[in-house]
Amino acid sequence: MKNSISFLSNLVEYLLITAVLFYWHGTSNLLNPFAIGLLAVLIFQIIFKNKVVGVLIPCVLILLSMYMILALFAEVNEFESFNSDVQRLLFIGLAYFLGTILVSFLMIWKYLIKSEREVL
Repeated sequence: MKNSISFLSNLVEYLLITAVLFYWHGTSNLLNPFAIGLLAVLIFQIIFKNKVVGVLIPCVLILLSMYMILALFAEVNEFESFNSDVQRLLFIGLAYFLGTILVSFLMIWKYLIKSEREVL
């Protein structure tokens, strides 16, 4: 029972690790330093549960995801017609980046707001 509660409390980090692995697979580059670094930081966060890093990681991911959403819209704008390829690119891209933003907000809530409630 304790293991399942621990897993559920770390679910946010596991979802972000899944997103990093999806990104790493999508780059088709085995030695991707950004993916390796993000993966290492998230694994260390699961182990050590540092509150500062627990808020810093999602803030960086939110900013990067917002930048990538702007890049996605710029790429969609380059297509001449709104065909099925553009729709698929827009759907998958927005789902991935908005999902990352949502999970990042949940991680901020976990380490910032939830930890303050436990202290009070």
